[in-house]
Amino acid sequence: MTAQKKISVTDTILRDAHQSLLATRMRTEDMLPICDKLDRVGYWSLEVWGGATFDACVRFLKEDPWQRLRQLKAALPNTRLQMLLRGQNLLGYRHYSDDVVEAFVAKAAENGIDVFRIFDAMNDVRNLETAIRAVKKAGKHAQGTIAYTTSPVHTIDAFVEQARKMAAMGIDSIAIKDMAGLLTPYATGALVKALKEALPQLDVVVHSHDTAGVASMCQLKAVENGADRIDTAISSMAWGTSHPGTESMVAALRDTPYDTGLDLELLQEIGLYFYAVRKKYHQFESEFTGVDTRVQVNQVPGGMISNLANQLKEQGALHRMDEVLAEIPKVRQDLGFPPLVTPTSQIVGTQAFFNVLAGERYKTITNEVKLYLQGRYGQAPAPVCERLRFMAIGSEEVIECRPADLIAPELDKLRKEVGALAKSEEDVLTYAMFPDIGRKFLEEREAGTLQPEALLPIPGTTTSVAQEGVPTEFVIDVHGETYRVDITGVGVKAEGKRHFYLSIDGMPEEVVFEALNEFVGGGSSGRKQASAPGDVSTTMPGNVVDVLVKVGDTVKAGQPVLVSEAMKMETEIQAPIAGTVKAVHVGKGDRVNPGEVLIEIEA
Repeated sequence: MTAQKKISVTDTILRDAHQSLLATRMRTEDMLPICDKLDRVGYWSLEVWGGATFDACVRFLKEDPWQRLRQLKAALPNTRLQMLLRGQNLLGYRHYSDDVVEAFVAKAAENGIDVFRIFDAMNDVRNLETAIRAVKKAGKHAQGTIAYTTSPVHTIDAFVEQARKMAAMGIDSIAIKDMAGLLTPYATGALVKALKEALPQLDVVVHSHDTAGVASMCQLKAVENGADRIDTAISSMAWGTSHPGTESMVAALRDTPYDTGLDLELLQEIGLYFYAVRKKYHQFESEFTGVDTRVQVNQVPGGMISNLANQLKEQGALHRMDEVLAEIPKVRQDLGFPPLVTPTSQIVGTQAFFNVLAGERYKTITNEVKLYLQGRYGQAPAPVCERLRFMAIGSEEVIECRPADLIAPELDKLRKEVGALAKSEEDVLTYAMFPDIGRKFLEEREAGTLQPEALLPIPGTTTSVAQEGVPTEFVIDVHGETYRVDITGVGVKAEGKRHFYLSIDGMPEEVVFEALNEFVGGGSSGRKQASAPGDVSTTMPGNVVDVLVKVGDTVKAGQPVLVSEAMKMETEIQAPIAGTVKAVHVGKGDRVNPGEVLIEIEA
């Protein structure tokens, strides 16, 4: 007879669910009204912070992420609050010094986090050590995490050995983080059983995205083989690239030895609330967030699919999504099979996109790929492609130590850099995570000009148009037939064509316009299109991070002259010819589009 064992539940509705389905765009104002009911459910924890939420708050929503955390803590007094922490990467896209990691963890605990799920994108446990130690010092729960993936080197024995090393560091529980939905039911059962046999004193938690459509079965097999807790999402933001529905798993385990004890009727009320909230963010919905068994090949995580689709849509390249998905596993193999989770998912995904867009693999190599190949993110799970490494970094030294060992303490320097803009230590840490957008956020807050990105009207509702003469909803009559058209998105112009994303009588459509004649108003950048051999341009829309040359400088062919940022990854733009810099048309922070002349070089 099966022993009685109540299964605990962590709900991801306030973090990973909307990160996976809505590009992390849910605002705090839509979380707080339902917190009273969430607090009465009896969850083991609610995941509310970390991952991409910090970035999205500052970059898009213009919310203070620390204030969000404090508000949620006050609104959820009876429920543990949980966050996702990227080890030495914290919530940014690089490794930080130990003093920054320690300060961030201390402030996160002080502001309301009870449970820290700590992982490293490479499964390099050296990158977890400082964060785990800091969590234990704060008296909070440290959950060591296995970033699950499949490859010739990712075996059950390897995962168990990783868990043993984390246990020696003092973790309180183990999470299997299946960010891409790669787990299958019997593989889940075997891994959970092996972990429980090796480390019976530690709870095992299963976090699996339902991208392949089998996550509910995986969780059932996990429970049957000794798992203690499962991650779910309220049904109105569940399944597909999100997680199994909370209500469904509660119902499946009810009246069994694994009964969760959660109130199904209360959960259904919460589900109805988020069903209405989700409509508000319809512009961030994507056709790529449903069940897609190709994930077993391309291994793209749920949150990455949602964000990648949204970014491709903004850049007029959504039609090339399948090509990018096919390129991702090839890049991953070249880099030694890293698990695809932030930041390696962005590193691999962005490089794959560049490879597809350029029509030539590794014609452009991002700075992050170069750092990865130097060992700056940690030890790759398997040997990398040495030909690619030489293309990227030449004969530069590859480090073998823990990357953070080479980073001097930087907290004092960060305090001085941000200066009076920081009103608290939390502000300093916001700047530390994202220096450019963090500074911009703090400056706008100081000036009282914070303005979140606009939300498009919900289809079927009546909303006044903010700018006269720029309709986003209209009715057209063609040969006696009437159609309701809503413009839901506009891509960038490429090769004389522009992609528009429409809803026609409620049906999503993507159309391509090729203008035969245009009137260019005052909103144009005014930059001419590249045509001369020495014209420097970019292949992707983005922002200028740094200009590395000035007028009169002598440059060599292939020398970096500009650094741009697109899709959260930085790329060096190189001189196409040797010569003298004749003109520089951009500065730091400028928005640039493909094909524009940014710098002119004369041979």
